[in-house]
Amino acid sequence: MEIAGAVVLITGAAQRVGRAVALDLAARGAHIAFSYYLASEPWRDTADAIARLGVRSLAMQADVTRAADVRALAQATLQHFGRVDVLINNASIWLRKPALEISEAEWDAELNLNAKAPFMMAQAVAPHMIAQGRGLIINITDLSAFQTWPGCAHHAAGKAALVALTRVLALEWAPQVRVNAIAPGTVLLPDDADDAKRQWAIEKSALKRIGSPDDVARTVRYLIEEDFATGAVYFVDGGRSLV
Repeated sequence: MEIAGAVVLITGAAQRVGRAVALDLAARGAHIAFSYYLASEPWRDTADAIARLGVRSLAMQADVTRAADVRALAQATLQHFGRVDVLINNASIWLRKPALEISEAEWDAELNLNAKAPFMMAQAVAPHMIAQGRGLIINITDLSAFQTWPGCAHHAAGKAALVALTRVLALEWAPQVRVNAIAPGTVLLPDDADDAKRQWAIEKSALKRIGSPDDVARTVRYLIEEDFATGAVYFVDGGRSLV
């Protein structure tokens, strides 16, 4: 699939990695629709940055764990652009707590955003992709789906479910819709990360360095353009999954 002229819908792209992916694709001629959760997020800055690149954009506040919001987001994108070529399920949450202390609400929050929301988004756009004869869904998972991280049981369960979902949908919706996942390592530290956290992340990488959101964006570009890739997880982690 050509990036130029494609319509890309990205959840949670007002900031951080989602924003980087959105701007990277817009710079290559893709039209971008994206959701944000809180009005306080810098979504206007992202929308303005996309517009300055000369492509069309749509920003919409949505809680993608709610079916009504998912339907509204998909419908608004289709009405604005006429189609959806690529869906990137990027919105995520990461809560940390020992397994014995995880509440029902915390479990639901993790599973709802990291597994249910991507499923509902995919379900909302897939009929249109199938009807138009092509489409791509990219799910952003992480290494907790493959490694054992104490204190992250609920998060890991959600991301592991997303990996399973990726494989099932890739087979069920082939050949019209391709479905893949990206598992980044440390590509962007939290804003409050100190030097010790940075050094820890470096040591955890086989390449002994931290990545960047651009590493994820380049992988997204590859998956859009490589039409023979489906049902796979692409690790962009500097070898952290090996350590």
